[in-house]
Amino acid sequence: MGVIDTIKTFENDLIAWRHDLHAHPEIGFEEVRTSEFVARSLEAWGYEVHRNVGKTGVVGRLKVGTSARSIGLRADMDALPMDETTQLSYRSTIPGRMHACGHDGHTTSLLGAARYLAETRRFDGTVNLIFQPAEEGVGGARAMLADGLFERFPCDSVFGYHNAPKMPLGRFGIRPGLMMAGGGFFDIKIEGRGSHGAHPENGVDPVLVACHIVTALQSIASRNVGAIDGAVISCTRIEGGDAYNVIPNEAHIRGTARWFKPGILETIETNMKRIATGIATGFGARAEVDFRVIFAPLFNDPAEAEFLADVAASIGGEENVDRNRDFITGSEDFSFMLEKVPGAYINIGNGDSAPVHNPAYDFNDKVLPVAAAVYATLVERKLAPGA
Repeated sequence: MGVIDTIKTFENDLIAWRHDLHAHPEIGFEEVRTSEFVARSLEAWGYEVHRNVGKTGVVGRLKVGTSARSIGLRADMDALPMDETTQLSYRSTIPGRMHACGHDGHTTSLLGAARYLAETRRFDGTVNLIFQPAEEGVGGARAMLADGLFERFPCDSVFGYHNAPKMPLGRFGIRPGLMMAGGGFFDIKIEGRGSHGAHPENGVDPVLVACHIVTALQSIASRNVGAIDGAVISCTRIEGGDAYNVIPNEAHIRGTARWFKPGILETIETNMKRIATGIATGFGARAEVDFRVIFAPLFNDPAEAEFLADVAASIGGEENVDRNRDFITGSEDFSFMLEKVPGAYINIGNGDSAPVHNPAYDFNDKVLPVAAAVYATLVERKLAPGA
């Protein structure tokens, strides 16, 4: 019986685990219940389990045979701080928390591979299953690395995946080298001078200044970055004031920036500070910019990307694997792990679902055995006995 056929014999268990995780979402570094569910499951299957790696992360280790070879498989566990609008029977039971990116499915997929590998043991070497917390811009990968992830659990290579809404079920997408953008978060504080809303001439309106800054920031991508280099700057939140008739003392802008080439990061940050402070000064206000790098650009080792694509083709057919998919302006903090250990990251089609980070999103259960089979096949091929 093939890998995916074996995993499908307990597919109903996978679905039940995923629905349970979906109903009990936990955001970054709060994944206490999720981590314990993962740890207990791994222990029941005979894994050596390490809790609290990078705060709420879990690593399961299984050694078979005598080979010194090793592999890492990674899945993220955290949810998002948002409300769910679906009417699913297993919808979120926690207000303001939702698995809107599919990490419940990623975690379940790796658990499915863990069960299969523990039962079949058709490999020679060490498997390190990395269940990462806090991927959604909170620094979970770097927390695990700071906790000695690869020193404590050495890996010759490491692999991960993300579901892809609008990509058909059974399809895969990957590219060698640069694949996903780096990402940063920024906060801009504008200090003006408050006044009565009926007498703006007596103050310096920070909300007006904020609006001009938001508009001007869009010139960075169109006028400071080359057309083929690519950059995205999105102001996602403006705050200022509490009353209809009061011009506040302060206003705040928050947002995110994305880039591919390392030099573009400096271009964005330098011009953002120049524009914000310059516009504020022109209005008689003052601006401060706090720019933080949250994600590195994701780089797939070319050889490992080809290997992962070959594994996907063995499961879904070569015709269903896009080996040179488009660049992705989204970001992923698995990139920090790939900076330390060669590996690769692949997209697996989630079908015609709502997009990720949308309150109507749901991970497609049909992906579970496919993704679990990818994880398991990576191990059986990388750590093949006698290889």
